[in-house]
Amino acid sequence: MSRVVLDVSMSLDGFTAGPNVGEKEPMGAGGEGLHEWMSGKGPDGAVDVAVREAVDARVGAVVIGRRTFDLGLGLWGGTPWPGVPSFVVTHRTREDLAGDNGGTFAFDGLEAAARRAKEAAGDKDVLVLGADVARQLLGAGLIDEVSVHLVPLLLGQGTPLFAGERAELIPQGKPVTGSVTHLRYRVANP
Repeated sequence: MSRVVLDVSMSLDGFTAGPNVGEKEPMGAGGEGLHEWMSGKGPDGAVDVAVREAVDARVGAVVIGRRTFDLGLGLWGGTPWPGVPSFVVTHRTREDLAGDNGGTFAFDGLEAAARRAKEAAGDKDVLVLGADVARQLLGAGLIDEVSVHLVPLLLGQGTPLFAGERAELIPQGKPVTGSVTHLRYRVANP
């Protein structure tokens, strides 16, 4: 059975994007530095590449917040992972949208999007994109695992990841360190 996994890069001060997120800077001011580890060019970059490849191999479907979809569609050139079905959480539903890379975007409410994504993922994972939708899913008890790529960067302000949400997180394995520290936690059921 698939798991719903929040897999996210976060600054040391808890932000997933810098301030002033918008079309010109979808990751906000300085936020692009949160994903530089994925290139493998930093110290121990081979470790980072291996972590990224393992995440990519597990993706069976994606749940995306509406704002993340709006800002990311042009950059992705289709769904965030080619050919992978993506479910956009929104109150403004619309017809499905075929991505340019073989994937399809479906638009639905929170619980329906999570359920449909799990069905579509089969035995792979459902990844969550977007801090707001991640908080909503966590609050609804719909996230099974949290994977944080802790980036040695202080943004000072921006989009906080866990603003106001509470959960007990149980470590899954030891931290893995490349140019960033990769942490995995299972969300304890209340």
